[in-house]
Amino acid sequence: MKFTPESFRNWEHKKVTLVGMSGVGKSYLSTLLRQSGSGWFHYSGDYRIGTRYLDEHILDMIKQQAMQVPFLRELLRKDWIYIRNNIKVDDLGPVLSFVGKLGNPELGGVELEDFIQRQALYREAEVATMRDVPEFIRKAQEIYGYPHFVNDVGGSLCELDEPGLVEELAEHTLILYIKVSHEEEEQKLIRRAVSAPKPLYYRPEFLTEHLALYLAEKGLEYAAEMDPDDFARWVFPRLFHSRVPRYEAIARLGYTVTSEEVARVRDEADFLRLIETAIGRAG
Repeated sequence: MKFTPESFRNWEHKKVTLVGMSGVGKSYLSTLLRQSGSGWFHYSGDYRIGTRYLDEHILDMIKQQAMQVPFLRELLRKDWIYIRNNIKVDDLGPVLSFVGKLGNPELGGVELEDFIQRQALYREAEVATMRDVPEFIRKAQEIYGYPHFVNDVGGSLCELDEPGLVEELAEHTLILYIKVSHEEEEQKLIRRAVSAPKPLYYRPEFLTEHLALYLAEKGLEYAAEMDPDDFARWVFPRLFHSRVPRYEAIARLGYTVTSEEVARVRDEADFLRLIETAIGRAG
């Protein structure tokens, strides 16, 4: 969707999709809007993935582990206990545990074949979640009575390469790309992503290329020999920089603000003024 500052200001039912790297402030803005009391429906892509599209896979993984404990195996087989996810919008631990980190299983890693399968499932879930946006816009207004809608997209949107997906989001919402302000902020985001990781999707071509580079650099033969945390620290800066041009391509369908500008937003009024400023800059 394209606007002038005036047409956006007069837009009765505002619908915004927040796009950008993990850590740039998408969830910060979404939470702020949800708590503003002004009627914003917060659609969290990662929450939807965990509670709808990966829920059964996550539970199967947990049950498989539990069945290895004789005491729990007996309880589960007799249906004396049950297991369920307790995913929260601000705590995606079960999704992160399912996606996992590539590397030595003895160090908490996931073997390559299993990791690739989980990546494929995660991609399918991300695509389906974004395809659900138009229907959730309808539900938010007609069922729950929210006049406005904010789509809090996972950081992997630019990796999906799903035909027509971003265009569909742009048809139903205003795309707001949050760009990393400068190199210092970029390094801060990379450090944050490494210390507090979120679920990551790697394009197969990217993973194949960089896995080979890492193994050669470390003198290893197999992914199962890798320290999963070391590989995550090594690969994320490279993933980060590979995503920049992909996000900038998405940004052409909407408007751009900086992470520095987002950090100064304190309430809904600030957020709306920021979008108007971005629209004005785009001419």
